[in-house]
Amino acid sequence: MTMNTFSPVPAPSPGTDRKPKPKLLETEFGDGYTQASADGINWIRDTVNLSWETLLPTQANAIDAFFVGQGGYIPFLYTISDETTAKQWICKVWTVKRGSGGIRSMTATLVQDFSIGN
Repeated sequence: MTMNTFSPVPAPSPGTDRKPKPKLLETEFGDGYTQASADGINWIRDTVNLSWETLLPTQANAIDAFFVGQGGYIPFLYTISDETTAKQWICKVWTVKRGSGGIRSMTATLVQDFSIGN
């Protein structure tokens, strides 16, 4: 099955936040000593917060329809603006705000996905 690619028009507004989250196995000992190691092969998962400050209704609807189509569990490819390689992501949380004059704004939280496929 071919994976969809997220290519929003327009691109997200400047100011994308990238938050790496390491998954660690940690053991604490009674004397304050701690030992830690990576938990698995893909032990650092990125979270990216995207935002669009000014969208026409058709643009907001297209982005919203993409996320709805992925259902919050189907992975897709997306390349962060300053990177050269696409990563696999899922999006479970996005917001559409309706402003005056029909203008919309959106936010979306992408979480890096390491599944083999759906």
